[in-house]
Amino acid sequence: MTAYGFAHLRKRRHHPDILEYLNRIQATLDPFHGRFVVHGPPAEVVEGTWPGSMVLIEFPDLQTARAWYGSPAYQEIKRLRTDHIEGDLLLIDGVGPAYDPRERAAKIEGTAGGATGSTPP
Repeated sequence: MTAYGFAHLRKRRHHPDILEYLNRIQATLDPFHGRFVVHGPPAEVVEGTWPGSMVLIEFPDLQTARAWYGSPAYQEIKRLRTDHIEGDLLLIDGVGPAYDPRERAAKIEGTAGGATGSTPP
């Protein structure tokens, strides 16, 4: 199942290291079939607030995303980003083409004993 690397980036500082990171990251993704789906700039916020920007990278599956993140090639350049940009990075499974949110609702309802609001989606 497709998986994603999702980054919420805040407090960016422009620095030569960031340019080096940007010039080198694709080479770390290629062996893992990773590809950028979203790469900033800030999104159009239609509800709530969103400080910063987002990056979304697609991988064939979660195991591959983990392998990319732990790879020596990515670990070698990671500090070029983390030294200059504050943010969060998540690796997360996507949902398949047959995903139906009603199944999730039924599962929540079943585990919550019918009570709503007691279990996060």
